[in-house]
Amino acid sequence: MPAERPFVTVLVPCRNERAYIAPCLDSILATQYPPDRYEVLVVDGRSDDGTRDIVAAYAARHRAVRLVDNPQRITPTALNSGIRAAAGEIVVRMDAHVFYPPEYIPRLVAALDAMGADNVGGVLVTRPANDRPTARAIAVALSHPFGVGNSYFRIGVRAPRWVDTIAFFCCRKELFGRIGLFDEELVRHQDGEFNGRLIKHGGRILLLPDVTSYYYARGSLGQVSRMYFQYGYFKPLVARKLGRIMSARQMIPPAFVVALAATGLSAPWLPVAAVMFAAIAGAYAATVLTCAGLAARRHGIRCALALIAVFPVLHVSYGCGFLRRLVGMFRVGRQPARDVAELPLSR
Repeated sequence: MPAERPFVTVLVPCRNERAYIAPCLDSILATQYPPDRYEVLVVDGRSDDGTRDIVAAYAARHRAVRLVDNPQRITPTALNSGIRAAAGEIVVRMDAHVFYPPEYIPRLVAALDAMGADNVGGVLVTRPANDRPTARAIAVALSHPFGVGNSYFRIGVRAPRWVDTIAFFCCRKELFGRIGLFDEELVRHQDGEFNGRLIKHGGRILLLPDVTSYYYARGSLGQVSRMYFQYGYFKPLVARKLGRIMSARQMIPPAFVVALAATGLSAPWLPVAAVMFAAIAGAYAATVLTCAGLAARRHGIRCALALIAVFPVLHVSYGCGFLRRLVGMFRVGRQPARDVAELPLSR
């Protein structure tokens, strides 16, 4: 007789996700994992757009679904509340902006034992929020090496790979007892800090190339700019907490912004600065145009033209957020980092 599958708790932190929460829950409930061996905790941050009513309706129809309140309304407190309430020996974090294939949960759970991993995840396939050229360009940029560097969970891998971070997590609940819960000061990038802390404790993070989920990206340049500014803003704080930068790719956007600003501002007085500014801006523009031109073959000319704007928005927003927080850390010391804005919980 085969051994009983471990009980799994699925955590879905959310706030104001009326457009996405029902498809997300439908995909989770369609899992191939045994229906009596999992629960779904939707940890809601006091949504006021009808999300809570939708989740409550699912909870009334499905015994596995439960609504958990998150009065602090930020992602790390949602995750920590869910972990404390979890009945499962394995915890899987999912996102309301994402659709999951039926094999997603069983494949990740099986990999924990089979591969000797402490945390395991799959590739995040980015889909556009709508069919407009800008939305399609944003989806392309968020899965393009020039857009996100060697962020393997976004660009994909050909074989199972040990990585520094993944989009979500599937791990044993006892792991949180060993290395701690999520840092509630980190409104953004709490997953990166957690994974960095895991690696510092000797843990291993596995990315599976053939386990995918489908993320619906933001649809406008303004939304993406705000999100990437926030991603950059919290990176220095994470580095300080971990005592090191986890990946060199995190430093490239702020270095680019500094180099462009320094040479541009010095150009009127220093001829060499004008030459350097032209070289930096020209090389960047050439790379953007080349990537957009290649994308036009697959995604069309209108998407390619929008991509010319999307790449700079990603890089400059991230770089400016990083630099703003870095300056603030030197100026105000350990002031909490929640002063950016009230942030949405999903990606």
